[in-house]
Amino acid sequence: MFRTVVDVPRMDFLVQPCEKMLLVGSCFADHIGQCLRREAFPVTVNPYGVMYNPVSVRHTIEKTDFDGRIVFITLGTNHVYVLKETGEVVDNCQKRPQSLFQETALDVDECYASLAWTVKLLRERRPDVKVVVTVSPIRYAKYGYHGSALSKATLLLAADRLVKAFPQQVSYFPAYEIVNDELRDYRFYTPDMLHPSQQAVEYIWQRLVECCFSEEAKQYMDEWQPLREALGHRPFDAESEAYQSFRAATLEKVRLMQKKYPAMQIDFETKE
Repeated sequence: MFRTVVDVPRMDFLVQPCEKMLLVGSCFADHIGQCLRREAFPVTVNPYGVMYNPVSVRHTIEKTDFDGRIVFITLGTNHVYVLKETGEVVDNCQKRPQSLFQETALDVDECYASLAWTVKLLRERRPDVKVVVTVSPIRYAKYGYHGSALSKATLLLAADRLVKAFPQQVSYFPAYEIVNDELRDYRFYTPDMLHPSQQAVEYIWQRLVECCFSEEAKQYMDEWQPLREALGHRPFDAESEAYQSFRAATLEKVRLMQKKYPAMQIDFETKE
């Protein structure tokens, strides 16, 4: 064996077929959200835009009316922008002059406090809520690599404290460790050498499925895969009789599957 493999324990809950989920956080949350949408899960992903720090994640969840059982939180940085006039952390500078804001870094206690408030709010809304917290593996070159490592370390410490404080509600998924300790080759990065490649994202997705998806959910995705691929097929001649027949047969299979799994949410066009 020429690599180390990060141990990912089985979660104490299992995602069911087409279960509703909320994903909030950095662009890595968007990547996993895209994987779930591809599998026709009814997911809500960053409804107020990408949020990188624990305070902005909290703000999003406070504003989002979500009553599902499963929430994914992906933390990107502990750096925040504070509006000088009010002292409040802003989630988006809205193209206002940089002079109006001050960039600062949250410490472990401040990160944990926002995350704990978020979990308590979710638990009030739904007592059986399950929160999966991850730290994005994407480095922030603008902080310098030492500064980026310190930022990630702060988030990792806050996430660890959160899991220990809410063991019945919160689980940690080691996306950061998988990229940095298992996929250590630059071939798993995009050309900027900072962001995980699509191959790396797909590998992390498979590890996530292994640890927290039920056998029923895996069976559902196995059923959906050939239909998804058929719907995405680009024909040489879309008007040909052979393709129209193939398309009609595929759509009928999709309709039958939707009867079996009514919560399916297909984002791309499936109408005749």
